[in-house]
Amino acid sequence: MAMSNKPTDGAQERPGRFQQIRLVARLLKQADPKALPIVFASALGTLVVVILIGVVVGSLWFFIPLALLSAAAVGMIVFGQLAQRAQYKMIAGQPGAAAAILKSMRGNWTVTEAVAGNRNLDMVHRVVGRPGVILVSEGPPNRVRALLGAEKKRIARAAQQVPIYDVQVGDAEGQIPVDKLQRHLMKLPRNLTKGQVGELNDRLRALPRAMQMPKGPMPKGVRMPKGPKPKMR
Repeated sequence: MAMSNKPTDGAQERPGRFQQIRLVARLLKQADPKALPIVFASALGTLVVVILIGVVVGSLWFFIPLALLSAAAVGMIVFGQLAQRAQYKMIAGQPGAAAAILKSMRGNWTVTEAVAGNRNLDMVHRVVGRPGVILVSEGPPNRVRALLGAEKKRIARAAQQVPIYDVQVGDAEGQIPVDKLQRHLMKLPRNLTKGQVGELNDRLRALPRAMQMPKGPMPKGVRMPKGPKPKMR
């Protein structure tokens, strides 16, 4: 009896790394036609510079492999940065965009989505990390101020003396653009140890949920790139 070569349900093959790169490159080209030429120019420039160094020092055959590796590395770094920027643009303005970015952060961060919100799909997310508690809002300033104030008041007793920051994400004056959110949080001071972060999370988890967020569209099909690891003291 012939065996079927088709993958069974739940065991479908995932695209290989080369296919993933091609897919991202296609999306990047659609988002910014100048992106891929910049990637190739960066790689080619690195290749030429390293080879010229080899010519100057008289070790060309040694520097050729080094030039190829350096060009590939620089090209991938630039490609990744431009892809990340394009992904941010794709989800900017969508409800839940800030949550998608927060959940992609690397390090000792705990993200609780939509701890507060309203019918306009304005929402507040809670982030716990070494800086303390960070409340991140999505929505116009005149509507999210009340949400932030109420949530800060609700968790103040559980947070005790831990600093509570509030960050408004958006394009209005005084707000943080979605593509700069990770960088902004990384710059906050490290006020807590890892053990204190765990204790704080336990206290906040014991709080009753303020409300159920109304269901709405959330960014789908966008895999957020990993952010840089925070520097630990």
